[in-house]
Amino acid sequence: MMHPTGYVYLRHALLLAAAPLALVASPSGAQDVPRPESATGPAPATAEILVTARRREETLQETPIAISAFNAEQLQARQITQTQDLERITPSLQFKPAGQLSGNSAASVVFIRGIGQVDPGAAVDPGVGIYIDEVYVGRSVGGTIEFGDIASVEVLRGPQGTLFGRNTIGGAILVRTRMPELGETSLSGRLRVGSYDLREGFAVANVPLGDNAAMRVSGGFRDRDGYVLRLVDGLDLGNDNVHTFSGSLRWDVAPGLDLAIRADYTKREENGAPFTFAGINENAPVPAIASVVAGCPGATIPFAPLVPGDRRFGAPFVPNIDDPRCANDFQATEPYRNGGTADVSSMSEVWGVSGTASYDLTDQLTLKSITAFRSTQSRGIRDADNTPFLILTTDVGGRAEQFSQELQLQYAGDGISGIVGGYYFDEDTNERSSIPLSFPPSPPVIARLLAGGPGTRDLQVAELETRSLAAFGEVSVEVTDSVELTGGLRYTSDRKSFTGVALSINPLTLPDPDPLPTLSIPEGGPSLIYTDLNRQTFSALTGSATAAWEATDWLNLYASYARSFKSGGFNTRYNAAPPGNRPIPFDEETVDSYELGAKADWGDLRLNLAAFQASYTDIQLVFRQGPVPLLFNAGEARIRGFEAEANWRHDSGLTVDAGMSLLDDDILSVTAIPGATATVQPGDDLPLTPSFQGNVSVAYEFPLGPNYALTPRFDGSYTAKTVFITGSVPEIEENGYFVGSASLRLVNEDMGWNVTAGVSNLFDERYLIQGNASLATLGYAERIFARPREWFVQLGFAF
Repeated sequence: MMHPTGYVYLRHALLLAAAPLALVASPSGAQDVPRPESATGPAPATAEILVTARRREETLQETPIAISAFNAEQLQARQITQTQDLERITPSLQFKPAGQLSGNSAASVVFIRGIGQVDPGAAVDPGVGIYIDEVYVGRSVGGTIEFGDIASVEVLRGPQGTLFGRNTIGGAILVRTRMPELGETSLSGRLRVGSYDLREGFAVANVPLGDNAAMRVSGGFRDRDGYVLRLVDGLDLGNDNVHTFSGSLRWDVAPGLDLAIRADYTKREENGAPFTFAGINENAPVPAIASVVAGCPGATIPFAPLVPGDRRFGAPFVPNIDDPRCANDFQATEPYRNGGTADVSSMSEVWGVSGTASYDLTDQLTLKSITAFRSTQSRGIRDADNTPFLILTTDVGGRAEQFSQELQLQYAGDGISGIVGGYYFDEDTNERSSIPLSFPPSPPVIARLLAGGPGTRDLQVAELETRSLAAFGEVSVEVTDSVELTGGLRYTSDRKSFTGVALSINPLTLPDPDPLPTLSIPEGGPSLIYTDLNRQTFSALTGSATAAWEATDWLNLYASYARSFKSGGFNTRYNAAPPGNRPIPFDEETVDSYELGAKADWGDLRLNLAAFQASYTDIQLVFRQGPVPLLFNAGEARIRGFEAEANWRHDSGLTVDAGMSLLDDDILSVTAIPGATATVQPGDDLPLTPSFQGNVSVAYEFPLGPNYALTPRFDGSYTAKTVFITGSVPEIEENGYFVGSASLRLVNEDMGWNVTAGVSNLFDERYLIQGNASLATLGYAERIFARPREWFVQLGFAF
């Protein structure tokens, strides 16, 4: 919903968008300006930036899609080092680490224009597609990407289902790595040190292999202390320990035939996500039970029949005593302190290899093949209540392997261009969840707790398989010299299979779970559900239509419609058998989006605008059956928005970049689900849909003699009120924040070195970047604050 002070945000938004205009006395209109051959070099505002949003290279200003495009130099200058940083410089984008229900710091949660997915589990597909060199990344863990040897990043806002397929209903993020350069030997790198004992390094080498081949290899690391201290053992949470490697080979086999092979590897071994205590509902069953077990003075179990006819429990939990034995809000610690005692950790290992072949059949016709394999292994353990009590701990380990093959036939003729293609995606995922609980279903659990026993552990093991086939096509026709019409269709069929088991067992009989799960069933408890194969097919016909008009040589206008969908699947989390002893499926969700856009170049100023409305139907919303979160297609919403981006470059050396977005979301309906409790109601906010986001960057390059240049820079971004889950939970809502950063860069162009010193979170703003809660049943709420103010010094070199 639009914030009550939305008009204030609108005023700020217009000021941000118009900031570059205020610096120009009078726009001079369109001018002939030099155009670089690649988007990977420095890009003044009036330079043509090449993008691939329509699976072919074309200029940013002529592409009728709302796109934020950044080359490597721009990202480095603004201290954007990984995908989650993109939200600071991109309208309508929210990119969060350590997804809800996950203890893994690399599990990304991504929303564009209010559409995404908060659940990073293996059974749930993301709502924003992430691509590395045109290869789709199927799991949320693989979506946290370090920006090492990259050429550019494009953020496509709005549904992209025609050319990029399922699971792009919010949009897509395209990461392109640098191609090896023929005939050139080069070495470059950077070293960085900073606060929290930061040590970071990266290097890349380009080596020619004859006249028509070259290779490129790179590697990097980042080691940094955490910023949240666990009081029980002194462990620092939120630390960085990441290593990356990549390599690529380019071979121009023959005239018109090119081959590229790429590989990447990233490994993280960290102490755990920096969750902290946000609150306890003392009247929920679990905190009450925990207090009774611990001997909290006066504590009783609330009257809450857990089995029909059961009346053994006493009066409502009354006291709120400042006693370490009591499960209540007195367990709160300082913002950067954690009171948990369960084991915590976070690890992930992601690698992939791909091959791209392009063959020019004729001057107008090109055949392209993209073949790829990716592997993800991860494990995250979190103490969700962040207290010494056994309220909820999750231990989730998994591995996924995906193979994809795409064929494209591209045509570029006089006044007509188009693409037809086919896509195959094959993913196999194993996930094992071990969840110690002091919650029912079975009264013996309560009896053991009251007797001082260890309670139970729910064990869930799942094997999931996705087989996806798609055929797509799009054609653009220039009906006049200034008008282009584009239309496309895509048919997708996803066959999903699920085999699993859920147990409720005594934790003493279960060994520490292997991070590589199997379907072996340990002894100690009965199988609850779904050991048989479950299979369902989800299919959809999606499409798009666009009319683009070159109104003048400095202004392009467009109007578009797009329909996209996110695939369905199976719920895999249970601690009690569902109806029929079978897992509950959920269907696909869809978005229909209408958009108007304008892209203008006035001399040194570039201004891009977009306004849209999206109808979001069959939304996969979180409901709870007891303590367990399940997805159901139970919602409809309408989202409206406006976005603006401006860039200004002046010969004096002054550069200004600004962007903003206004979002107005309205949950129209929520369907009741028998036997489950909704966590959202009409009138609530959609998660990660702030009503206003704005960013601005100002830099000035001072020449210092013939070879030196000094550039001070300031970056700032503001984000309005943000909720992190469906429903209203004030304990984990961020009411709005402004975060700034500043840097000073000295460059010697002749010798190829540079030194940068900077400060992030300049004003030491304390703001939330993640939150999760189940206050009604389990009684806990948790949150993650952003890192405090930090400084760094970096040395870069190239020769």
